[in-house]
Amino acid sequence: MMPSVPGSAQTAAAKGLVNCHSCGLLVRRAFPDGQRLHCPRCHARLHTRKPNSLSRTWALVIAAMIFYVPANLLPVTVTRYLGSTQADTIMSGVIYFMQTGSWGIAVIIFVASIVVPIAKLMVLSGLMISVQRRSSWRPRERAQLYRLIEAIGRWSMLDVFVVTVLVALVRLGYLSTIEAGPGVVYFAAVVVLTMIAAMTFDPRLIWDALEKK
Repeated sequence: MMPSVPGSAQTAAAKGLVNCHSCGLLVRRAFPDGQRLHCPRCHARLHTRKPNSLSRTWALVIAAMIFYVPANLLPVTVTRYLGSTQADTIMSGVIYFMQTGSWGIAVIIFVASIVVPIAKLMVLSGLMISVQRRSSWRPRERAQLYRLIEAIGRWSMLDVFVVTVLVALVRLGYLSTIEAGPGVVYFAAVVVLTMIAAMTFDPRLIWDALEKK
């Protein structure tokens, strides 16, 4: 299978261009190696590639994988009603909404809280492995997949928003109370870590394998 973009002349690096990490401005790299260059628009430091991109992203992804386990095993909400206490995890909440006929809410929570975090971790891991193996397979599609994962990652915070709203609204005196469980903290950590991991990963590394051919 041929790469989506034949040759190396079409890459920005081959044309002597550098993209600003902060504002996205494309700057012509007319300076010798080792000399610092700053963006003329936002004055941020320019790099041909993000420094230590793979090592930083791997560290964040592995940390997110570790936190993802207690995020799903520990309760995200603790409900107290007339002296009885019920603790619900993300999955038990999805099952509850399915049993009560609220399939729309169940699907939204399942996709945002289960599917999206797993997809982000798998895609980021796959992209980093492909970069480390210097794979030239479908670079355009891999770059588009990265952009998609980066865009939808923030919607994984839906469970945290729901719990926050419930805690704020359900105030029925001593009859019923809802509190955030320890699982919310771990789940929020997973979302934040995956969002930062997507930011630290440099998608331009995907195209480096083409330039070496």
